[in-house]
Amino acid sequence: MYIMTSEQMRAADRHAIEKIGIPAASLMENAGRALAEEVLALSSRLQAEGRPLTKRWLILVGKGNNGGDGLVAARHLQEAGIHADLRFACPPEELAGDAALQRDIAERLGFSAAVGAEGIEGWRYEGIVDALLGTGTKGAPRGTVAELIQAANETGLPVVAADLPSGIDADTGAAYEPCIRATVTVAFAWLKQGLVQHPGAEYAGHVVVRPIGIPEASLDRSKPLARLITEETLADALGVEVSRTRREDTHKGTYGHVLIAAGTQRMSGAGLLATKAALRTGCGLATWAMPSSLARHLVGQLPEAMLAGVPDAGDGDWTHVSAKTLLALAEGKDAVAMGPGLGRYAEDSQWLRAVWEGTACPLVLDADALGMVADAEDFADWPGREQPTLLTPHPGEMGRLLKQPTAQVQADRIGAARDYAVRHGVILVLKGSRTVVAAPDGSVFVNTTGNPGMSTGGTGDALTGVIASLLAQGLNGVQAACFGVWLHGRAGDIARNERSGGTLLASDLIECL
Repeated sequence: MYIMTSEQMRAADRHAIEKIGIPAASLMENAGRALAEEVLALSSRLQAEGRPLTKRWLILVGKGNNGGDGLVAARHLQEAGIHADLRFACPPEELAGDAALQRDIAERLGFSAAVGAEGIEGWRYEGIVDALLGTGTKGAPRGTVAELIQAANETGLPVVAADLPSGIDADTGAAYEPCIRATVTVAFAWLKQGLVQHPGAEYAGHVVVRPIGIPEASLDRSKPLARLITEETLADALGVEVSRTRREDTHKGTYGHVLIAAGTQRMSGAGLLATKAALRTGCGLATWAMPSSLARHLVGQLPEAMLAGVPDAGDGDWTHVSAKTLLALAEGKDAVAMGPGLGRYAEDSQWLRAVWEGTACPLVLDADALGMVADAEDFADWPGREQPTLLTPHPGEMGRLLKQPTAQVQADRIGAARDYAVRHGVILVLKGSRTVVAAPDGSVFVNTTGNPGMSTGGTGDALTGVIASLLAQGLNGVQAACFGVWLHGRAGDIARNERSGGTLLASDLIECL
């Protein structure tokens, strides 16, 4: 499923109308009909819940094409036996183009209409249709539009938003004040970026994507398009075998060997979780490299893993471990993951650079390894790697990589991830709700599996192991990143259901992989 920026959506509209010849009025008719159908579906659900229904909806009509969509919806609702009252955000005569055409139709049909928010009484209505602002709007709503949004929110009624809630930035998901809090958002043709990033995703409520007649041929493929990570995307667009079915004639060597460099005396659990997740995800072999003085305490904790103690100074950390020692362990491995619980020490960025340059297989960097990257003043000069390099930061780590406040990263997660991936030639996995995967060619994928119960220590370490395991099994970098975050989130959803909600431990999630 594609995810569009506002400019990409406008370009697709123009191509469909100007190059293919589809009348704009037809697209508006289709959008309004889809909007009305979702209103009727919501009304049926409300009725099934025993809510008192008035069979009357209030349509908030903006000045642009979104307002025209709302006017079409009002007509279709009327035909279905739902009375629709119109509230315009501007004098109706200011509407232009196809929206003006729909205004004239509504006038001839005798719809009840008024301008502004004065006198809106929520008790009269089942719900409200938000057709005020479209994808081209930037900044906070003002004037009458703002008053209508405020009035709609104050009624407490269910709201069905046309394309995206008024007050949401279509590209970043930023929520301006005031902003519609929708029950359902009907996205026309394709998802908008602002609907898959927070806080826009929360304000949008349940999002339904409805085709309106714009053919896929109208998409501008000169730049990579963003996609939602679904089973369909994984199977059809990325060629991933989601079922992970194994052939009968296979053995442990078939599924690859992962090396995981992780853990210190204080944070040995990080390495344990990453290694266990790698094995649960299906790699044939996993070697866990750790300081020697730590290894003897962990014998038997994960019998299926091979432990590789690397010489230390007896303190259980990586300070005195040479890069050459780790590179020797990496020889012949199918993927290397490093960072969880690794710790920090003097000149560790140059130590990591030696590993970066010396490993001949895919490399996954997380946690403390990301801190080493962030602190490397010469990182821009590090050579590109022939094999995929994946960085898996949480928002705080992403902020350090970009030298930005975390809030700035969160304000446009897609933009932040894409920018870094393209500039540095890496696959960037920006963790969190709606995890973003960005590739060096600018393509972006957004995940929707997972739940707030996974917001506990160790789940990120588990993801490192999941992705490394998939790389070792032969998936390319983008496949492993996208399938990894989807699988990780899906396991979290299964674990939450098994535990009837609540907070999860990382080990709960790993058992459901």
